[in-house]
Amino acid sequence: MEYTYQTHGTCSRVIHFSIEDGKITGVSFEGGCNGNLQGISRLVEGMEPAEAIRRLRGIRCGMKSTSCPDQLATALEQATA
Repeated sequence: MEYTYQTHGTCSRVIHFSIEDGKITGVSFEGGCNGNLQGISRLVEGMEPAEAIRRLRGIRCGMKSTSCPDQLATALEQATA
């Protein structure tokens, strides 16, 4: 199933991803730091959502209370709730 999540408090604006057979696929971000977000997208590809959430939840960007990885964790939590 495909999901779109509008981020809050980050440079990226939107996260697109799918969950197929219990695995994360096709992660892409609109906006944000292109190279870093491509890296995150490739690292979580094929990972179970719970594992990605565990690894990404709580990461902060500078003085912000969240980050793009943290927002991906939130998106995955909502998608799997």
